[in-house]
Amino acid sequence: MDYSPGDIMVSAAAREIKDGEVVFVGMRLPLLAFLLAKSTHAPQAVGVFENGVLRDQPATGPIITMGDPPNQAGALRLCGLGEVMTLLSGGRVDLGFIGGAQVDQFGNVNTHEVRGAHGLTRLPGSGGGADIACLAGRLLIIMTHQRRRLVPRVDFITSPGWGPHPGWRAEQGLNRGGPAALITSLGVFRFPGGRAHLTQVHPGVAVEQVARETGWELDVSPSLATTPVPAKQELEIIRRYDPGRFWTG
Repeated sequence: MDYSPGDIMVSAAAREIKDGEVVFVGMRLPLLAFLLAKSTHAPQAVGVFENGVLRDQPATGPIITMGDPPNQAGALRLCGLGEVMTLLSGGRVDLGFIGGAQVDQFGNVNTHEVRGAHGLTRLPGSGGGADIACLAGRLLIIMTHQRRRLVPRVDFITSPGWGPHPGWRAEQGLNRGGPAALITSLGVFRFPGGRAHLTQVHPGVAVEQVARETGWELDVSPSLATTPVPAKQELEIIRRYDPGRFWTG
């Protein structure tokens, strides 16, 4: 089966979810990544959604947003925002997903404002992003790879990553969590020492292409790998939940 950059991002993100983990799922591609993991290697994972849905089974049908009826039908629990946020503050969320307009080499994410040649552009703000970045056991960032979005330093820190120097999170009282990986449409970065290193490129992507589209000086892992191609079974599951290719097309 043919696959798109969205498909490979979903399959790469799904592999980060371990069986039995509590996952703060988020919107767009992470919705599909959670469903894929639940349907394959992580059947005991539990999904926490910002609108108050808790799921211990895959959704009953295709979904575009977390509020769609197939994501609520058969849910473990339907509650409110306050209740799901207490799971974060209580340290009961193992993994959280976020995206953003900008991410920098330290894993800081901006969803507030971007300063460009035509002035300031205001963005939606944090939502639950800052809470997830501060309080989840580890953080996965997933976004389209463009030079204007992968910047040396974000224009505004909405959701803190590793900060400007080792130990910064602990200095701020953030004693757990931090970015584990940045998954983009070109590859995967990890954060040894608190700074992004390219550890995987997607099939057909050259390191030179990643460097051109990255706003900071690229550090490449000596054990650079190629992201596995999504398996036929994985693509069939993704198509089941995104048949119109709304997110992955």
